[in-house]
Amino acid sequence: MLNLRTASAGPDHTGGQGAAASLRIAVIAHLRHPIRPPFMGGMEAHAHRLTQLLQGRGHTVTLVATGDSDPALPLRPALPEGYEATFPSARWHDTRQLHDWLDQRWSAIGRDLASLAIDVLHNNSLHPEPLRVAREGRIPLVTTLHVPPFHTLREAVRGITAPWMLTTLPSRTQVPRWWDDPPGTLRVVPNGIDLGRWRVAGPGDGGAIWCGRIAPNKAPALAARAARLAGIPLVLHGAIEDRAYFDEAVAPLLGEGLRYGGHLSGTALAEAVGAASVALFTPMWDEPFGLTAIEALACGVPVAAFDSGAAREVIGECGAFAAAGDVAGLAQALTAALAIPRAVCRARAEARFGEASMIAAYEGLYAEAIAARG
Repeated sequence: MLNLRTASAGPDHTGGQGAAASLRIAVIAHLRHPIRPPFMGGMEAHAHRLTQLLQGRGHTVTLVATGDSDPALPLRPALPEGYEATFPSARWHDTRQLHDWLDQRWSAIGRDLASLAIDVLHNNSLHPEPLRVAREGRIPLVTTLHVPPFHTLREAVRGITAPWMLTTLPSRTQVPRWWDDPPGTLRVVPNGIDLGRWRVAGPGDGGAIWCGRIAPNKAPALAARAARLAGIPLVLHGAIEDRAYFDEAVAPLLGEGLRYGGHLSGTALAEAVGAASVALFTPMWDEPFGLTAIEALACGVPVAAFDSGAAREVIGECGAFAAAGDVAGLAQALTAALAIPRAVCRARAEARFGEASMIAAYEGLYAEAIAARG
């Protein structure tokens, strides 16, 4: 049995040691949405902050992303705009037409990647093409898998044999989903956040908050039903990804202490989370991590969650849990979570989910991949 390592620098301390040797790094983002605030989801927020942090550590960074991403980033456009604008997921998810279109675009993107003068690729794309480019060009690579496995990507990742091609997952829960026998090139690197932005602001206003994409697999309607059952006011925040779902499942529940607060970003979102007394986290899929959950913890806000994916691993003693889809159980968890001290939640975030720890772990993996290539 492989003794799988968690590549982590331990508790987060801003500052600390100086940056690793300066590298030329290409960060490859997922191309569904632009990498700009307000973020559509955790993958976009991760790519944005990763790029900023690497730049801050003295590295020369190229962000391979959509052309409508944040112009303040060192952008190399791979597509003019996020492909959700052309192929909305509510209609095109997992269709042959979308897969063929993406494969054609990635073929051209792959040629561009191969031409870059870089030291290492950090691949967040969820497409096999960067793996092919790294293998054939002997380019050191770190691939971060932000989603549960799907066939083409799992086969590509399982086919990795080159020692300069490392893979990370954000939680240990995801490891057996991808491998029966994990390879020695696999590491677990939990996602990290800016603990200075997400911070404890006060005792909480007695209400609940839910943040995320408004889509069935995130289940804001179930969160709303649970909050109503518990008699706790709730504000929903996030981009409306699936308009039909919002209109049919969410909008009829609004009113009487439940409201939709729009899609916030940056300071406004952190302030909204910090003002709440409890957060709801309701994945109805095999959630690999849960960025919104750790943002709540950093604000001292305990979490009531569906026990799905990595939720229990991430939230730990700072939450109360219900079976996925169990609205009555979630209402009970919501009430129970209110009793968890805010200081305990903040302490867990500081110990496990600071961005300085995350970036130090990635820098170690970049050096490892470069050394393995020789």
